[in-house]
Amino acid sequence: MTEEEKRYHEEDLQRLRGFRPLDDDFMRMLLRNNKPLAELILQIILDKKDLKITEETTQYDMKRLVGARSICLDVYCTDDSQKRYDIEVQRADAGARPHRARYHSSAMDVENLSVGQEFEELPDTYTIFITENDVYGLGKAIYPIERTNVGTGEPFNDGEHIIYVNGAFEGESDIGKLMHDFRCTNSEDMNFELLAQKTYYYKNTEKGVSEVCKVMEDMRNEVAINIAREMLKDGVSVEKTAQYSHLPLELVEELKRTMDASA
Repeated sequence: MTEEEKRYHEEDLQRLRGFRPLDDDFMRMLLRNNKPLAELILQIILDKKDLKITEETTQYDMKRLVGARSICLDVYCTDDSQKRYDIEVQRADAGARPHRARYHSSAMDVENLSVGQEFEELPDTYTIFITENDVYGLGKAIYPIERTNVGTGEPFNDGEHIIYVNGAFEGESDIGKLMHDFRCTNSEDMNFELLAQKTYYYKNTEKGVSEVCKVMEDMRNEVAINIAREMLKDGVSVEKTAQYSHLPLELVEELKRTMDASA
């Protein structure tokens, strides 16, 4: 391991110590291949103890949005009645603005209706933003957003549900205890065993720590490659690009050849 790699590794370990479930990268790790935990979180947020998750994927790409702005869902779930759930963890208030919630909800609609299907076959969808702050400032745990027919005052009943969860909420209810756990850096301070066990694994076992560090390394490399692409597009030499992106010269040369071939 080079000195630079050692430095990056120590920085990754320091970041890992401070991670909480409320940090989206760490939450995706906790929920990766973890239907029981996703199920518990949805049961508590929706107050549906009998909710059963049949499918769960982290970092789910909406593949049908060809030509549109791409979107990758933090956690995408399906339950046993075919309802769809998008769980998004947003620390910055700006990341949970209404128009983003609308776009996430509409993306799930496009993903779940095929040619020849009737519109009524659209499944119910739940777009859930768990925010670090109380974005509406009323001290509530949950802010459900539902469409209403303003002319009649009746629910629109189109199957679209948007929910904001206040990550700063405190209390002895299940949702209060869950939000407490989301703010914890140490597994021993958590209320829910499923969340505590997975947090302990990623923070306190050699294999778990290695998995998280590998993900952080991959993310860092992806950012460096994107920077290198932009530099090469701007005409920066391969040598300078390798120097400033901290990528191996051979990798940047291969990246340049690939870009030239597709131009």
